[in-house]
Amino acid sequence: MSDAREFDVIVYGATGYTGRLVAEYIKGKSGLKWAMAGRSLSKLEEVRDLIGASADTPLVVADASDPASLDVMCKRTKVVLTTVGPYQLYGDELVAACVANGTDYTDLCGEPAWMRQKIDQHDAAAKASGARIVFSAGFDSIPFDLGVLFLQQKAVERHGTPAPRVKGRVRKMQGGASGGTIASLTETMKAAAKNPSIIGLLRSSFALTPGFEGPSQPSGLIPEYDSDAGAWAAPFVMAPINTKNVHRTNFLLGHLWGTDFVYDEMMLTTMGDAGKAIAEGIAKMNPFGDSKLKPGDGPSPEERENGFYDILFIGQYPDGREIRASVKGDRDPGYGSTSKMIAETAIALCEIDGPGGVTTPGAALGEALVDRLGSNAGLTFAVEG
Repeated sequence: MSDAREFDVIVYGATGYTGRLVAEYIKGKSGLKWAMAGRSLSKLEEVRDLIGASADTPLVVADASDPASLDVMCKRTKVVLTTVGPYQLYGDELVAACVANGTDYTDLCGEPAWMRQKIDQHDAAAKASGARIVFSAGFDSIPFDLGVLFLQQKAVERHGTPAPRVKGRVRKMQGGASGGTIASLTETMKAAAKNPSIIGLLRSSFALTPGFEGPSQPSGLIPEYDSDAGAWAAPFVMAPINTKNVHRTNFLLGHLWGTDFVYDEMMLTTMGDAGKAIAEGIAKMNPFGDSKLKPGDGPSPEERENGFYDILFIGQYPDGREIRASVKGDRDPGYGSTSKMIAETAIALCEIDGPGGVTTPGAALGEALVDRLGSNAGLTFAVEG
């Protein structure tokens, strides 16, 4: 970004649960010019003091219902980091303002129908203005998006070509559901009820690759014994968004992993009849149940601290060759780790130049973001075999 901006990063939504965690993380980054933004100056002041940020931390009043305030905010910063969701309710004007002003943008969006709408509306203009619009920079979908990218880089080093088939398997995970995720899912279902075409986007692995439809992909919806992983596998609730982002990264990289690339995600249980029963139970249940969580709700500091995740990636070739890699995180996925991932994504956007467009963390920042997350955010990327 060639023009001088007052700030490197503005955290928009800093008074919300996740936004506060992001602000608390970013305040420790020396040399970073940053500000907190939200609807209420008094709440911003309260959160600033609560997280121990400097009394002179800049505060910016901006509101999704006031496009002019968003435009002013976008003109002041290199990157807008937003935790204000559901994005299909509160993101339209902010994305438009970032695109118009050549301002980079990153969020935690797991709403693929809305993301596709933004691709169709803004990709060409973002390329022209230089704005990088980076969706899904949290647990959905960074560990999966970058996990596949990492595996494929190692596959090329070892075997000379990327693996045409990759399995993503969540081995272990501890952490509660996100109120924001539940709200996003609820709004997506409401939108689909009004517009049935959205259902097709939700079902398609290639909903975020306009003009390209790849080979048939495993649904991941039916429990199965995965002999490669040595355990029963159940449907994974975040797979419908993660798989779309992985395929978009491949698409934006010029199909670096091939136009015949096949990818799916499932969650591992255990072996034997017990593993089968657990997998079948997971397949039948509503992952969010009757949750009363709402945006802004979240776990205690202890629960965030004790959370973790461990994801296995298995790359396979038709001749039987194989490569395995893993991504592990040291906090609960939905909040503790997510807040660090999106913060590091925003900082990376400040430091790493690249072409504009509606993109993904993997396509926009790639190996550089893998390195940042490994050095700063408690993620571990490793080859296992």
